[in-house]
Amino acid sequence: MKILVINGPNLNFLGIREKSVYGTQDYDYLLNLISEKGKKEDCEIEVFQSNHEGAIIDRIQDAYFDGTQGIVINPGAYTHYSYAIRDALASITVPKVEIHISNIMEREDFRKVSVTAPACDKQIYGQGLEGYIMAIDFVLGKSVF
Repeated sequence: MKILVINGPNLNFLGIREKSVYGTQDYDYLLNLISEKGKKEDCEIEVFQSNHEGAIIDRIQDAYFDGTQGIVINPGAYTHYSYAIRDALASITVPKVEIHISNIMEREDFRKVSVTAPACDKQIYGQGLEGYIMAIDFVLGKSVF
């Protein structure tokens, strides 16, 4: 199976930004965690990160043509206002999971609203980096929730 993990703005600053919210593990730690999961499950997992909305949309659209069979996306701040990313996600008919490291329901009011989640099959939040593994399991059909 081919899975695409998309990380939006500022995710590359894990371990640097707001450690009390996002933890102390850095982005390389997350990449390794995802890589190890891919090896364990014998599936191809590509990770894409961009701080630019258009690049994220382009990558989602490319997924339509490149054999991607599932998408895990942490849109970052775009979660709350990017109808363009939402529309791109809605165009792809593979399993899709929106992931957030922090518990967005216990943070600022604006973070509680996701315009991208309705275009996904599942939303996971508040599970730390382990949420990525849970999202991959969901895409693989292994989820128990």
